[in-house]
Amino acid sequence: MPSATPSIASPSLWALTIAGVLFFFGIDFVLTRRPHTVSFREALAWAAFYVALPMAFGVFVWNRFGSGTAVEYFTGYLVEKSLSVDNLFVFMLLLAAFAVPAALSQRVLLYGIAGALVLRGVFIAIGAAALQAVDWAFVVFGAILLVTAIKIAKDTITGAGQEVDVSALRSVRLLRRVMPVTDGYEGPRLVARQGSRRALTPLALVVVAVFSTDVIFAVDSIPAVYGVTQDPYLVFTANAFSLFGLRALYFVLQNALSRLVHLGYGLAVILSFIGAKLVLHWAHGHWPRLPEIPTPISLLVVVVTLLTVTVTSLYAGRRAAPSPAAGRDGAQPIVTSAKDRPGP
Repeated sequence: MPSATPSIASPSLWALTIAGVLFFFGIDFVLTRRPHTVSFREALAWAAFYVALPMAFGVFVWNRFGSGTAVEYFTGYLVEKSLSVDNLFVFMLLLAAFAVPAALSQRVLLYGIAGALVLRGVFIAIGAAALQAVDWAFVVFGAILLVTAIKIAKDTITGAGQEVDVSALRSVRLLRRVMPVTDGYEGPRLVARQGSRRALTPLALVVVAVFSTDVIFAVDSIPAVYGVTQDPYLVFTANAFSLFGLRALYFVLQNALSRLVHLGYGLAVILSFIGAKLVLHWAHGHWPRLPEIPTPISLLVVVVTLLTVTVTSLYAGRRAAPSPAAGRDGAQPIVTSAKDRPGP
């Protein structure tokens, strides 16, 4: 009967890894302490560093735990990185909807990435406990991924997922009813004084909106990586490294993101495949004659799918140049004033 794999990591390795995660987020916090517009050269340098870092960690896993474990890590990392790019696109829409100044964009992204990591850590713990307690949790996770894949494919076809309706976010509407909101941004501050009372700044609203979307992405991403490996340590590190450098990657890809028009189809294929892999893993434990999908095959499918949608997106972009006034597939244009944000 299938069950979650015990962690390969010792308590000391867990502690060292978590300390490393906090260290790198501390570096990002220091970098964003003084708001400034990020240049392409600066973003590219940090993006390259945060690509080299997970690769070096993969080499460590290979040397310490063997090639099979390393393949699981690299596959999980690629799956999470592809999902985080989709997460990044939603961040881009939120920054546009709230008219976030360029100098404050990286601070919002840092809050969003930190929130995503905390939420994914919670879901990783819940997922590990569920897989240990009941074997049919594999079927539940597989069903979540299949339903998500169908929704992503449908939204990509209709374009429904390419817009963010700020007024529909309940968390933002609740905040606006509880506290007043200033008309403009007050630097990196979340709260400012308006007359004799304190008020939230638009930055606080966009941070809450980003946290709200983080919950949705955490629900999707954790079952996806558990479909590759059931080791909580590999799941955590794959998530952490996929989120590292996401802030820098945003500034590198903010123009290219709108050209990945087929990314949704690729994510739908990947999630469907991993969902089927989870169900087969459960079924193999009850009926050994049924096959399982090896992790190297999963890695091959993920890589081929991502390369395919990238090539087809670039080809589609050459045939039909996007309108400069709108985002990907008709996404809303950038709001030029904080007063133009949608009402509750």
